[in-house]
Amino acid sequence: MPTECSRDLFGFVPVEGRRVEAAFDGGNATSDAGALLLGATDRAIGLVGRFAACFADGRDARLVEHSIQTLVAQRVFGIALGYEDLVDHDQLRHDPVLATLVGKLAARRADCAPLAGKSTLNRLEHAPASASRYHKIGHDGAAIERLLVDLFLEAHRTAPREIVLDLDATDDPLHGHQEGRFFHGYYDGYCYLPLYIFCGSHLLLAKLRRSNIDASAGAVEEVTRIVGQIRARWPRVEIVLRADSGFARDALMSWCEANRVDYVFGLARNERLVGQIADELAAAEAESLAKHGPARRFADFAWQTLDSWSCERRVVAKAEHLPQGSNPRFIVTSLPANEIDARALYEEVYCARGQVENRIKEQQLDLFADRTSAATMKANQLRLWFASFAYVLLDALRRIGLRHTQFATATCGTIRLKLLKIGAQVRQSVRRIKVAMASACPYQDEFHLAFLYLKRAAC
Repeated sequence: MPTECSRDLFGFVPVEGRRVEAAFDGGNATSDAGALLLGATDRAIGLVGRFAACFADGRDARLVEHSIQTLVAQRVFGIALGYEDLVDHDQLRHDPVLATLVGKLAARRADCAPLAGKSTLNRLEHAPASASRYHKIGHDGAAIERLLVDLFLEAHRTAPREIVLDLDATDDPLHGHQEGRFFHGYYDGYCYLPLYIFCGSHLLLAKLRRSNIDASAGAVEEVTRIVGQIRARWPRVEIVLRADSGFARDALMSWCEANRVDYVFGLARNERLVGQIADELAAAEAESLAKHGPARRFADFAWQTLDSWSCERRVVAKAEHLPQGSNPRFIVTSLPANEIDARALYEEVYCARGQVENRIKEQQLDLFADRTSAATMKANQLRLWFASFAYVLLDALRRIGLRHTQFATATCGTIRLKLLKIGAQVRQSVRRIKVAMASACPYQDEFHLAFLYLKRAAC
């Protein structure tokens, strides 16, 4: 007689004579119990509420089931938890922990889930600049950009003496026919060319741009706005801009010189520059051959281009010889030689800009900032902002809650995997919501410390 089995019951290899069966019948359970730390982080820095305030809601309040703040919170927390696609929310709308984070445990209508599904969230992601008859939800892009800088300023109890702003452009590959789609020769594909500005791990700007432009396009305008906002709060802070050679443009350097902002930019090499350090390259080559290893020398000189620069500027050169051959590199800076020498400027200041590339990787690999598949650039810019605020939230968790743990410098992906993806049973009663997390979780101490630090920060 054939065995009767259920399509919802999975039978696995027996262990010590006992059947091993599994089914999706655990009831009110979650795989994201650690996300409660995200809610504590949001209370500490006040992100979701202010981000939601950047949207305008023209819907009839009598017919609204999901408020703008609920939608924004659901999307930001969802991205932080690793749910990149809106379609994921057709199941997540029933998740008890996500409902707890959003602050909405039940729907007003009996036929509706507590949280929104993909269709409602899609309207949020496609919100135009202003609400209209056919688009009831709008957004204020300038307010969103100001909020990113405000969150950075509020992360400091006192004004620092000096800050370094890292500028970088990166490719955002496109695989459809999105608005603003262009082929970029350097990246060998169709892409956007977003502009990022970081200060350490703090994200200050994520600007989506077409790729048929210079890497520095729009940098002067964005730096002007951000520096103005920073100096309104910290009038005496010293500011240094740092970037690769794509930003070594006379317009940006001249703006810095006129506005008491220093800069350290990479400088693309050419025959004239390489000829200027011929002696240093020869000395490095001789040393390299003698010791059978790499050798480097540094040169410091004033330099004027033939026609692209408006004035003479300080250039520092690294004359390096490797077993594979010579490797000359150059930077241009406004920092005077009597304050910092050539070697320290290159090795300690300029080379540290590599960290911004790691932050951008977190944005794109861990928080899906490159999922720009909407038809319009405005919708894709909103997607980039949602990913950006998810990053800001996780970075605040790392900075505040995990600062004295093994995860103090962990990537967003590692924090999600180790601390947020915790299985739990959720029991709701009239008086409380009990999230019973897995007793075998190996990172209970880190979770406990993060909870205490975030609770203190929210007071």
